[in-house]
Amino acid sequence: MGRFLAVAILSSVALAQGSSSSAGSKSAQYPTDPSILMRESASTGLPDLPPMPRGKSTVIGGAIREVDTVRDRFTLNVFGGRTLKILFDERTQVYRDGEKAQLRLLRAGDHVSVETVLDGTTVFARSVHMLSQLPEGECQGQVLNYNPGDGELTVRDALSREPVKMRVPAGTAIVGQGQAAPGSADLIPGTLVSVRFQSDTKGHAVVSQISILATPGRAFIFVGKVVFLDLHSGLLALVDPRDDKRYEIFFDSARFPMSRDLHEDADVAVTANFDGARYVATALTVNSASDH
Repeated sequence: MGRFLAVAILSSVALAQGSSSSAGSKSAQYPTDPSILMRESASTGLPDLPPMPRGKSTVIGGAIREVDTVRDRFTLNVFGGRTLKILFDERTQVYRDGEKAQLRLLRAGDHVSVETVLDGTTVFARSVHMLSQLPEGECQGQVLNYNPGDGELTVRDALSREPVKMRVPAGTAIVGQGQAAPGSADLIPGTLVSVRFQSDTKGHAVVSQISILATPGRAFIFVGKVVFLDLHSGLLALVDPRDDKRYEIFFDSARFPMSRDLHEDADVAVTANFDGARYVATALTVNSASDH
């Protein structure tokens, strides 16, 4: 009897909603299964949001071109001459000049600094800082060209895969990971870099620091657990706990007989050369202590 009464009440509510709809929404469909109505009615809140995407974040500066509240995304005119679509939701923290603000206050034309992280193949905003002053930004990618004469650096951005042009003033700090006194001579095509920049009054990106991450021909040692493995194509991906970053490394299974012991979640150490396009293994060790 109680179930019949509940179904009757829910059905009446659905009919009332349908009758109060505008003429343009008469074709709206409602669940015909009473159990579906009861389950929906029992849910008093929205579904739980998924955890914040993990991984290394990147700070991007620019001006908002448009905000799409239907798709929960905004388009950013990134300093350097490109655009980027960035997703947001209730997890995104918004600030105006350092003070907490509401998400709905995002407006086209705002100068912002956005902390982003990759969520699968999309770019998600962890936080958005609306600024009265012109913002700073960060770009990670691969050098396409560097002209020391006019100081123009062109980088293919890792997020959008589009080229970004920046001006490198004389005396700009250049640092490296595992390199002794790197300099502008290391900015050859194929070099992986992380670039910090500021916008000038004309919206041009002016570099303040360049970090050289990998130069073609250099050898690297990676350690960590395998998170992806394709023996057929000779590709493994691992997450190195030293920087919590994911690295994809190619290997020749015929050259490394121990690769038959590889499996996802295996603990490995890999020495690889960076050839300007990818990391290629020259040595591979599988830690047997992690075998199951």
